[in-house]
Amino acid sequence: MNVAIIVAAGSGTRFGSDVPKQFHEILGKPLLIHTLERFEFCPAVDRIVLVLSAQEIGNFRNIHEKFNLKKLSAIVSGGETRAASVLNGLNSIASESAEIVAVHDGARPLVTAREITETIEKARETGAACLVATVTDTIKEVADGKIVGTIDRTKLRRALTPQCFRYEILKRAFAAENDVGETVTDECLLVEKLGYEISAIEGSAKNVKVTTPEDFILAESLLRHLETENV
Repeated sequence: MNVAIIVAAGSGTRFGSDVPKQFHEILGKPLLIHTLERFEFCPAVDRIVLVLSAQEIGNFRNIHEKFNLKKLSAIVSGGETRAASVLNGLNSIASESAEIVAVHDGARPLVTAREITETIEKARETGAACLVATVTDTIKEVADGKIVGTIDRTKLRRALTPQCFRYEILKRAFAAENDVGETVTDECLLVEKLGYEISAIEGSAKNVKVTTPEDFILAESLLRHLETENV
């Protein structure tokens, strides 16, 4: 069984609104619903675990029923950090039935079923896989306010989500980590520490994470276009 953990427990303070960004509507649906539907409609995903802040769980329960999310099997409270929230979601999964765990940011509503499937299948093959995108800007190394070098961007990739792992590997990675604080920026970091190689799956730059109001405008435009395609 393949389980997606959708992490949406952040406060969204950078979004500049009293309403958490995941509940702002895009094209008549909360942003979070768009994200959940990507996994609901993906044949490679069997179950969905949603991680929300404790104060938002009731709000979500009031709105989600009309969207018929049949794969949503659990809603759990998040932790103090993103990594802690992922761990709470992971701990809610039955170990005897889980095969691949796909961790995805709730504020990334533009991932496609193809990207999800390819990343899951690569993790099944190799143990761990991460959706990535190319870096298009020239990257400079800076020290003491001065540019001291230019980094070869052809070797660089931006880590997107989902990040997918065999269940037992991700469990081991969290068990080996004493501190799931702010320094743990993604699950790949923990798995890298175990010495596992992580396969990279080339994804689309359209898979943006909505963090600011400007991101929201971009996501709305891209979603409008995406919903006209069969993805």
